Amino acid sequence: MRLKKAVMYLLVGFIYLISAQVIWQSEVVAATGPQSSNSSLSDAGCMECHDGRKKISIENPKAEEDEDKTRALLSIQKTKYIKSVHGDMTCIECHQEITDSKASHAKNDTPKPNCINCHEVLWDNTKEQNLTKEKAHLGIIVENIEAYKASFHAKPASTKSGFKASCDDCHDTHSFDVPAEGTSKRSDWHLTVPQVCGETCHDEALEEYQNSVHGVEALEKHNPKSAVCTDCHTAHAISKTERDPFQLLVTRQCGGCHEEEFESYRATYHGQINTLGYAHTAKCFDCHDSHEIQGVDNEDSSIHPDNRLETCQECHDGKKIAKATDGFLTFGPHATSHDFENYPQMWIAAKFMHGLLIFVFSYFWAHSLLWWYREYKDRKLHKTESRIRTDELLGEETRKAVRRFGLIWRIGHLCFAISVMMLILTGTAVIYSYTAWAPVVIDILGGPQMAGLIHRIAAAIMLSIFFLHLVGVSINIYRKRKTFRWFGPDSLIPNWKDLADAIGMFKWFVGKGPRPVFERWTYWEKFDYWAVFWGMGIIGGSGMMLAFPGITAAILPGWVFNVVMLVHGEEAFLAAVFLFTVHFFNNHFRPDKLPPPDVVMFTGSQSLEEFKREHSLQYQRLVETGELEKYLVDVPSRPMTIGSKILGLVLIAIGLSLLFIVGTGFFGGYTPH
Repeated sequence: MRLKKAVMYLLVGFIYLISAQVIWQSEVVAATGPQSSNSSLSDAGCMECHDGRKKISIENPKAEEDEDKTRALLSIQKTKYIKSVHGDMTCIECHQEITDSKASHAKNDTPKPNCINCHEVLWDNTKEQNLTKEKAHLGIIVENIEAYKASFHAKPASTKSGFKASCDDCHDTHSFDVPAEGTSKRSDWHLTVPQVCGETCHDEALEEYQNSVHGVEALEKHNPKSAVCTDCHTAHAISKTERDPFQLLVTRQCGGCHEEEFESYRATYHGQINTLGYAHTAKCFDCHDSHEIQGVDNEDSSIHPDNRLETCQECHDGKKIAKATDGFLTFGPHATSHDFENYPQMWIAAKFMHGLLIFVFSYFWAHSLLWWYREYKDRKLHKTESRIRTDELLGEETRKAVRRFGLIWRIGHLCFAISVMMLILTGTAVIYSYTAWAPVVIDILGGPQMAGLIHRIAAAIMLSIFFLHLVGVSINIYRKRKTFRWFGPDSLIPNWKDLADAIGMFKWFVGKGPRPVFERWTYWEKFDYWAVFWGMGIIGGSGMMLAFPGITAAILPGWVFNVVMLVHGEEAFLAAVFLFTVHFFNNHFRPDKLPPPDVVMFTGSQSLEEFKREHSLQYQRLVETGELEKYLVDVPSRPMTIGSKILGLVLIAIGLSLLFIVGTGFFGGYTPH
């Protein structure tokens, strides 16, 4: 009886143990996935076949029709595996689908090992445990995974199952280990990248790379600073080389090593458009090639003097843009104004333009500041000066205004101002392409090609107005040829009185003399007038040379492009800053002009009181000769005055906005030349 009870207790206990084991196993499967059903599997057993000592061939399900249907069994070096990042893991922790230890293993329904899923789960667990700082490297891996998912490598393969490249195509799962940064092992590991990429997939690219300057430095001289595949293509965010994002990225990658060359490239039109985010202009690899890069002295180099014209003609083929000719060959794609020995023309041009900028701004900013101070001081003391008494001369005509500009000149001035503002906007967006606002402006305008078209149309309008003005002035002079005096009071040609007035104004600024009285044109108005002639010659001339490069190169050497681009940009900067500081001050922001705007250029007339105050000598001359009445017109109507003020304020606001963006470009931390 006791024996029966003992047997029964043992049987119940055995059943309980079996049940507990089943429950525990189901919990493990739920937590980690199905485990191997073969309890005999072990690392030692796996290595009996996978240590490479046995020559075992197995079926190759990925083989193409013309390939061998078998492949050699994967060989794993145990010592390398133990030292790898996965060295503390057992084989069946990853290979949970394997159920036996025979060749061509039988497998269950568990998915094959997946690097991405495993690391994403590890990172999720790390975040739940608040260990992200301690295990930050796992976060970097997940970032790389996200980059890989969006990459070209993650696209489905066309000739085989799976992806174009998976993790273990580049990273040997059983020996993968990233040496610490700054160590010699890390440098050695970095230099293995070309073989990994080339021998696995890109054998033709590797063959080209081996003979390049980069390849020789990396593979033969073991120079860790030389570029390898991942330096240009990145490690995980691989994209198609035909796409703009990659072409823009690889250009910046080149600049990571070749900093001086990259900065000088950015100062050219090619680099400016590239910096704006567009890839249709020449980039580093368009000139230097990609995998077969050679030095300029190498006869096989694409930039060798014997091959350079052919390289230029890859883009400048005469179809969409002018065909490159021999004149292009002396163009300096990396010319800089800081190197007199190699680029003396650039150095001289830069020094001249910088000297001009310093002179103009030093004189006129000092002029404006002193003028503002003197007028503000006089206004604060309520000083007024009546230089000529006209009350008894005018009688009821005091309600009249004086005509200063005719309708044609006013329309010309407005169109000229708008065209100049548009030129400044489209031009500086390219010159200051590295700013945050420049790409936004170019995108709003429809891209670089459309912005360039707008720029050329605005230039054509500006030049047309200028030449029409010359025609008009010439006709007027011809009509008055018998009475016109070149240095007379109605002439805009500077004379000795202008020099005396300029000196007299500075004396007045500092309280050393009376304020000069002026004729029809003041010396600063004459400067504004003749500055346009200078600007048309410099900006217009250089712009035409850049707009028609084929004609320019047929007549002049290629280095002229470097010079005219520098001069064009510097003169544009001078014009923009002068217009929106000095010109605006003289006409709108002097204390006796406040509040702005002065609308004489829109209404065409000036109040009699303002006219006799600002052009006293002309006023006196007209009164004495009895010609004043010929210039008297009705005071502008209220709608005309209000409309002119609104237009003036809008143009001033646009001008000051342009001044702001030009200032941010100039002080943006990067000097193009």
